[in-house]
Amino acid sequence: MPFRALRVVESPAGKFERSIEQLDIEDLPPGELLIRVFYSSLNYKDALSATGNKGITKKYPHTPGIDAAGVVELSRNAAFAVNDEVVITGYDLGMNTSGGFAEYIRVPASWVVKKPLEISFLDAMSLGTAGLTAAYALYKMELMLQSPSNGPVVVTGATGGVGSIAVAILAKAGYEVIAVTGKQNAKEYLKHLGAARVEKRDFVDDKSGKALLKPQWAGAIDTVGGNVLHTLLKGCMHDGNVVSTGLVGSPKLDASVYPFVLNGVNLLGIGSAETPAATKIMLWQKVMDGWNIKDKLAAIAKEISLEEINPFIDSILDGKIMGRIVIKI
Repeated sequence: MPFRALRVVESPAGKFERSIEQLDIEDLPPGELLIRVFYSSLNYKDALSATGNKGITKKYPHTPGIDAAGVVELSRNAAFAVNDEVVITGYDLGMNTSGGFAEYIRVPASWVVKKPLEISFLDAMSLGTAGLTAAYALYKMELMLQSPSNGPVVVTGATGGVGSIAVAILAKAGYEVIAVTGKQNAKEYLKHLGAARVEKRDFVDDKSGKALLKPQWAGAIDTVGGNVLHTLLKGCMHDGNVVSTGLVGSPKLDASVYPFVLNGVNLLGIGSAETPAATKIMLWQKVMDGWNIKDKLAAIAKEISLEEINPFIDSILDGKIMGRIVIKI
């Protein structure tokens, strides 16, 4: 059976080219579930895969897309039936397994969760891996006793997918949010999501060389890494929590132990790709019911078609995207 998919092909000259191609179901890898994809979403990792980053995808031709939402069309696992509505985020989907930028995927059942009834396919992909990452970040912070009464929380890369949803979640949960962005036109957008303050990047990019700074925030969700992450640690209040979720600035952290041993700051990490299915369902329910950011998703998510995706892949790598890009397959 033929279907459409975005394919990334490496030319003999080593260049990577993208186009919509027609494939056959037999071209898909083996798996227990054949799923017809209704929606996917564009993540930073997808853009790396789509431009030939072999740290993400080792072999080409390849179809990216680490997120997918759709219905089961064929099941060889008793936990899933034909027509079950499902969501797949993370694991190896879209990395070295043909991903969600296609009308069909075939995957192991262990990667798949049934879509909560209160969440539409569009909402599920408006959240996607980015939403799970942001939700998991706040969940972990609160396990470490973070609360709105402790003081403000910084979100870096605040207009990106993780950042946008983090701002909305924190605001709904009652936190004073300091949104940090390099985009000059983002203030109205971030205020709409719930940010109390909007600051430029240099607010969290200390170059003084000091081991500690005057505490200005009680916690942070960071998507940047490098010196920004170091600054967030140095300027965090006692017993605060700083969550590292990304490395768009740098994967390196050149930091001293002083924030940890003198101020008791906790550095937390999020690896959302391997999040257990039960935790994913719990986090989605918290996002949509407990924190209830559904009224913000229309501002965060922009819907496009598969045919429109190419320029958005380039834009997300250049840091020019605000919010989430959802792909209607």
